[in-house]
Order: sequence, then structure tokens, then C-alpha cells
Amino acid sequence: MPKPKSAHPAHPSNWGYSLGIGLLWLLGQMPPRLVLRLGEALGPVSYALARQRRLIIRRNLELCFPEQSKLEREALVRENFRHTTRGFMELALSWFGGRAVDRLPLQVEGLEHLEAERRAGNPVILLSGHFTSVEISGRLLRQLSEMAVIYKPMDKHPLADATMRHGRERAIGPVLSKDDLRGIVRTLRKGLPVWYAGDQNYRSQQKVFVPFFGTPAATVTGLSRLARMARARVIPIFYYKLDDGPGYRVVFHPPLRGFPSGDDTADAATMNRIIEEAVREAPGQYFWAHRRFKDQPDTTADMYPGVKDHRRDRRQRRQGSS
Repeated sequence: MPKPKSAHPAHPSNWGYSLGIGLLWLLGQMPPRLVLRLGEALGPVSYALARQRRLIIRRNLELCFPEQSKLEREALVRENFRHTTRGFMELALSWFGGRAVDRLPLQVEGLEHLEAERRAGNPVILLSGHFTSVEISGRLLRQLSEMAVIYKPMDKHPLADATMRHGRERAIGPVLSKDDLRGIVRTLRKGLPVWYAGDQNYRSQQKVFVPFFGTPAATVTGLSRLARMARARVIPIFYYKLDDGPGYRVVFHPPLRGFPSGDDTADAATMNRIIEEAVREAPGQYFWAHRRFKDQPDTTADMYPGVKDHRRDRRQRRQGSS
């Protein structure tokens, strides 16, 4: 059994993470509006340097917006790098920033949907997706409504995992592992809304292939199971940057009707459709740098040609040495 890595910042295996965390902390001490402007300015630099991410974003947009011309999609790639780089700065402000962060403008729509369910004593799952402004919007929203957050633990990188957990606990609220189903259900039954996003290509046996922007996407069925186990209502919530300044907009939608339906595949398709509709409202603000379509029903399909796949390379090396 391999020896677990240390979570101590001074351990040699963590020097890179420690440097990155130190940079996040430093950014968190700076004036928020200056940090946000810096993120916007560094977007073109990220576009030029991050070749692999650029290929992933370009391919995702090609799959999801085939009706657009190459020039239109490339403009969207550049816009997405700007939002993603700013999102990194927002993460620093969310986890490490002071009270000045909480004074950034926030517009909230539909909060009455959540308040009505809580008054009725119903457990609530907040269905969302990985938008670039999710971290700082979650912190700003805490001033109006508390919530817990489901996340994927970084078991191979304990220092990064601890930093992420502590940062989100400080900024948003309790943090729950996606594998802790009982803990999530207990939290829901205590009346605390739980934030859930199932829009990434997780390695899980509990997944189905359903369309996302018309392309099959491996989609976990955890939302249906959690809603069923906790008898929870599901309320979609999405986050957007305002076009005219440093502020943010959070939108709560009405609770889903007839969910869960008893058909996990149909429910997963419903979840993807809802997230897709939210993405179409501001496509440049979604986190396109993730290989959302990596796994396919046809296991031989290479959805991201030219993009390095370290997991596949390690598997091939093991097969070659056996």
C-alpha cells in the first residue's frame, strides 16, 4: 500500500501547492476590485500559455455549438479564458479575502422559492453547475442564505484538499464529501440546503450516458438518489457575472416538479437540460476547461484529440510492462 502523502506545507511533495496557496492568500489581501481587474487583464496571457486547456475548451465549444463559425467559437474561447482567469482571482478573494469582499454588488432573483420550501420544512437540494463565478457568488450569497456544499475530495493531494475544505467552510458553509451519502442526508434533514453539481465527468459506477448539448455525457445519478433518500425538493440555482461592473447575479428557479421521477436516466437527462439552459444564458462564463465528454459509450472514442491523457498513458505503460 503506498504511503499517504503529507498535508504539511513544508513537505517537499507540497512545495508547488504551498507556493500556489501562498499566491492565493496574497491575492486575498489585495483590494477586491483591483484583483478582479487583474484577472480580466491576465485572460489573454492564460489563453496564450495554457495550450492543453485551450484545446479542451475549443473542442467542448465545437461539440456544443456546432452552429457557430470557427471565428465565433474562437472569440468565445478567448472570452472563456478571461472569465476563467478572473474566476481564479475570485477564488482567492472568496477563500482568503476580508470584509471588503462582502461589499461587492450582488443581485439575487427567486430567493422566495428557497424560503418557501424552508418554511414548509422541506429538505432542499440546490442544483447547480460549474460556472466560473461560483466560489465568490457562494460567499456573497451566504449573507442571505446559509448552505452546505458537496465536493469531490482530493485524496492524492491532502494539502490542496485541506485548503479547499477550509476555504469553502470559511466562505460558504459546511463541506461534505460526495461519498458521504449519510452525512449529506442528515444535513438535508436538519434543514440546511445542500449545493450539488453533477456536471463533470466523474469516475463512478453510478452514471449513465445522457445528452448534454446534444452529445452523450457520462452523468452521475446521485441527484435522484439524494432527493429520494432525503425526500428533498430540488431547486436549480445559477451564478453569473454582471456585464456592467464587478458585481454578480444569483438566480434561484422554482423547485422541480415530479423529481425524482423513479427513472434515474430520465432524471439525469433533466438535470443536464437544466444546466444546459443556464449555460446558454452566458456561455462564456461556464467552466469549459473540463473534459466533460471524455468518457463515451464507445470506449475507443477519442473525444479530445491532441490533448494529453495522463491516466490513459499510465494504463498503457502498465500494460506494456506486464
